[in-house]
Amino acid sequence: MDATLRASNLALLVLFPVAWFAPLLRAGFLPLFGMNEISIVSGLQSLWGSDVFLAVIVTALALFAPYLKCIGLALVQFRLLDTRALPALAWLGKLAMADVFLIALYVVVVKGVSRASVEGAWGLYLFTGCVLAAILISGLTERQMRA
Repeated sequence: MDATLRASNLALLVLFPVAWFAPLLRAGFLPLFGMNEISIVSGLQSLWGSDVFLAVIVTALALFAPYLKCIGLALVQFRLLDTRALPALAWLGKLAMADVFLIALYVVVVKGVSRASVEGAWGLYLFTGCVLAAILISGLTERQMRA
């Protein structure tokens, strides 16, 4: 197993929590007023107070799916979990990508419908990069395991 893939996957175990607390979006009412930064965690906190069902779904997509995928992939890479788990881990990565789609859809809807000003912040790019890196690392690991 390639040490670079292992190290990259383990780095995601640190980067995902950073992305959860990083500013994801800046939102404000009209461009004249100050912008409030929204992170995945602060958004989830608000969501738990207003819509528990949606909060469960977003928590599963944004927090549990990508982190469980990285943990599972690390177990496969260190040969503590059978390679037959790789298809399930790939599925978890796709669920995490659905969360990125939901965030992008939110930005488009808010920009088009309201007078609010919404813009992406660096945490959005970090989270998206982490999800895409996890998908890439998973695919490369699966290819190496078959060889």
